[in-house]
Amino acid sequence: MSDPLEGTRDLAPRVLGILVRRGADFAAAEDAVQEALVEAVRRWPEEPPRDPLGWLVTVAWRKYLDGYRSDTARHAREERLAEEPLPGPAEQSDDTLRLLFLCCHPALTPASAVALTLRAVGGLTTRQIASAYLVPEATMAQRISRAKRTVAAHGLEGPGDLRDVLKVLYLVFNEGYTGSVDLAAEAIRLTRQLAGTPTGSEEPEVAGLLSLMLLHDARREARWDGPELVPLAEQDRSRWDTTLVASGVALLQDALARDRLGEYQAQAAIAALHCDAASAEETDWPQIVEWYDELMRITDSPVVALNRAVAVGEADGALAGLRALASVPESVPRRTAAEAWLREHAGERAAARSLYTAAAAQATSEAERHQLTRRAARLQV
Repeated sequence: MSDPLEGTRDLAPRVLGILVRRGADFAAAEDAVQEALVEAVRRWPEEPPRDPLGWLVTVAWRKYLDGYRSDTARHAREERLAEEPLPGPAEQSDDTLRLLFLCCHPALTPASAVALTLRAVGGLTTRQIASAYLVPEATMAQRISRAKRTVAAHGLEGPGDLRDVLKVLYLVFNEGYTGSVDLAAEAIRLTRQLAGTPTGSEEPEVAGLLSLMLLHDARREARWDGPELVPLAEQDRSRWDTTLVASGVALLQDALARDRLGEYQAQAAIAALHCDAASAEETDWPQIVEWYDELMRITDSPVVALNRAVAVGEADGALAGLRALASVPESVPRRTAAEAWLREHAGERAAARSLYTAAAAQATSEAERHQLTRRAARLQV
């Protein structure tokens, strides 16, 4: 049986954004929107409105005001809000962006920001989000409630930081597909929505992030062979989605043409070079190393340094890669696996086998653990 609110999923974040922009408390406004959605499910089958957005805004606003009228301690604020005219359906502003800024507030932890974004902007139910993150629904409900209270307490002064929004969207995308929700697809949908706002359309990093997502998502079908994780070099490239690749490359070219390079554009350029190669052997590794050098200048991230070392190993040989890896801290995730790969290609089979075994013990997923264990077994003498 389909979700009766599915048809209003895209409208709910817009309604919430309008209420928040007009001064509504975030948590109370979200509750009012949910009440309006319940009312829509009850009434729309019999009386479908001509303007669904306007109907939801009107009903949600009235629900919000009713809540304040029941709270005598907030009487003054109720009077101020009551004097405002009801918002009409033709209101035009960057409400989606403002709502994203609120949900990605710097006072929130990344986990809370992701959950609140999926709830308020993505329109997912608490149960769906809990399923995606493999936690009990009650736990996720508490996390979202705490996030709402934090946002209500801090508010949003000024335009907010778009970098925080992009970081949260990238975190959502990297979760991929889990539970009953395809979070990669959800992140792409939200990033497209952000790119359609006036502010988002002017920032090349938004296009860069969307390009990066599309280029990675294009390889999705080839990334798995049943339960087995397939490394990039071993993937069947005929299974890559060429339409998504073309869309990602076009977005990247448009972003790079604005000459304001950022980390997501650089990552997308690396992904595009991988997608452009007809085979793993034809990958332009020297150019990929150059893009990693650009990325290092932007972020100075140890994770980027790790990936760069592997690229150097491909471009200049395993020993050069090991020299580059020496500056990467031991604590960086997947460093042991990277060293194992470089040792293997340097001909140090015993050392590589031992490192693959250690990396398997450190793996955070069963698929990755199994892949590393198989690599260690392959080097058994």
